[in-house]
Amino acid sequence: MLLPIIMAGGTGSRLWPLSRELMPKQFLTLCGQSTMLQATLERLQGLDAVQPLVICNEDHRFIAAEQLRQINQLQHNIILEPVGRNTAPAIALAALSAQRKGQDPLLLVLAADHVIQDVPAFHQAIATATELAKANKLVTFGIVPTAPETGYGYIRRGTKTTDSTEEHTLSTTAFTVAEFVEKPSKTIAEQYLASGEYYWNSGMFLFKASVYLAKLQHYRPDILAACEQAIDSPEPDLDFIRVNKAAFAACPADSIDYAVMEKTQDAVVVPLDAGWSDVGAWSSLWDISSKDAQNNVLHGDVFQHNSSHNYVYSETGIVTTVGLHNTVIIQTKDAILVAAKDQVQDVKHIVQQLKNSGRTEHHIHREVYRPWGKYDSIDNGHRYQVKRITVKPGEKLSIQMHHHRAEHWIVVHGTAKVTINEQEQLLTENQSVYIPIGAVHSLENPGKIPLELIEVQSGAYLGEDDIVRFSDRYGRN
Repeated sequence: MLLPIIMAGGTGSRLWPLSRELMPKQFLTLCGQSTMLQATLERLQGLDAVQPLVICNEDHRFIAAEQLRQINQLQHNIILEPVGRNTAPAIALAALSAQRKGQDPLLLVLAADHVIQDVPAFHQAIATATELAKANKLVTFGIVPTAPETGYGYIRRGTKTTDSTEEHTLSTTAFTVAEFVEKPSKTIAEQYLASGEYYWNSGMFLFKASVYLAKLQHYRPDILAACEQAIDSPEPDLDFIRVNKAAFAACPADSIDYAVMEKTQDAVVVPLDAGWSDVGAWSSLWDISSKDAQNNVLHGDVFQHNSSHNYVYSETGIVTTVGLHNTVIIQTKDAILVAAKDQVQDVKHIVQQLKNSGRTEHHIHREVYRPWGKYDSIDNGHRYQVKRITVKPGEKLSIQMHHHRAEHWIVVHGTAKVTINEQEQLLTENQSVYIPIGAVHSLENPGKIPLELIEVQSGAYLGEDDIVRFSDRYGRN
């Protein structure tokens, strides 16, 4: 049995301002029509695999659930990490979860933020890795390098473990792992590329759940013990599997590379040449995207003149360029990034400056997704804030009250069921209602179309933490 494990963690710093801490890149639509998480699941079609398990941070649970629901992949299959502890513990949770169901599947560990353009080659590599994993090997997928990249770790191959015939392609050959090496300098990376013996470390793996847990018991029993304690009494919650927070928080943080793969003698590498990218920077997106005659990649409402080799993304409004070359421009509702394309790796320094200055633009977008829909903070000033709220059909916000603010709701589309101090009323387009400070209230969309309304908040304090929840169908009270 092949069980895909999708690692959907991330901090949202490398593709800022489009990605944020609460909306990292795996939840963004960057290539094609699907988000990166959805694309990761969709490329599994055609494999003899069971329902994937997705592992994500608790802060991202409703985004992940909604994106799985959109592609009919949501079946109580999201494991929530209460805190980040890197990949070794996360994979252990998945392996232990499978074992507690009496299973010992082959775990196909994938990241949710990779691009793979040649899906048949990807599937062929998995087929090769499957046979090795059945023989108790721990397989990693090594990306056939196309450039002397300094931003990736590398894997040096050893002896060949499978026969190669004229019918076999490179991706159907496997090698023992001679060593894992850290990110090299440019000179060393060029030597790696010339030798033909090195692959980029993709962070994708395939092995039996039992084999991984046995290796973890041998090399990092402290991690295994903490994960066993965390998963012993999982708490079902809607579409999520919650583990014991205190036990998992006490788990040491470590990557699977350091904890197991670099120590075991049973590691093998299957080369993968399938148009892979981890989209680690805006320049990576330029590399893999379709370009116009001037080698520009343009998204949204963009006009250019005498400009070339640019990546320009417009979320709202018009973005124009004149005489601009080798530049990245990213425009969102609340931030604009302009950067030299060869320096976009340093975007993380801007993100750090935002953190240090107490700003919120590194953390959250102006438009925020909730399990019931979303809201967009369209204006704010002294003692007031204006939001555009969208509630999905059949969904309901929590029964709540505020100590410091009053609210005025104006319906612009759909029908709202409003309850104020146990008094219910229905509002339709152009109707409004006032919710005074301290009133217990709720908002529901009883209709079949999205409900859209304008909310005007007024008061001495307008923070999102001024919410007292009395009842919430999403478990947030």
